[in-house]
Amino acid sequence: MQYSKKVLEHFTRPHNQGLIKNASGVGMVGNPVCGDLMKIYIKVKKDKQRGEVINKISFETLGCASAIATSSMITDLAKDKTLEEAMKITRQDVADALEGLPPIKMHCSNLADEALHEAIKDYQNKRK
Repeated sequence: MQYSKKVLEHFTRPHNQGLIKNASGVGMVGNPVCGDLMKIYIKVKKDKQRGEVINKISFETLGCASAIATSSMITDLAKDKTLEEAMKITRQDVADALEGLPPIKMHCSNLADEALHEAIKDYQNKRK
């Protein structure tokens, strides 16, 4: 299986990995077929001009190289975005930012955007 240099970079040196204590929101998703499990943590800050912004984000992932790379990349893509901007990040955005994923591994990028969206929903539900 051929991985891009970007995928290998995010797999071997993942960005924003680890637990955030007292996270504003947490999203956890898994794929029972392949066994991948992702957890995304966000901290949200209110910005007077932009609204609610993800100012800190991290992940914990159990899975293959693609699962770890997509988790790392989604944190880079979502950091400093408003909640509305982050909710628009798609699996294709993640795959494109990683300069492609093998077709058999595209389901991993599905998990990354789903985990992010679940973390945002968790935050919003806590605020209600």
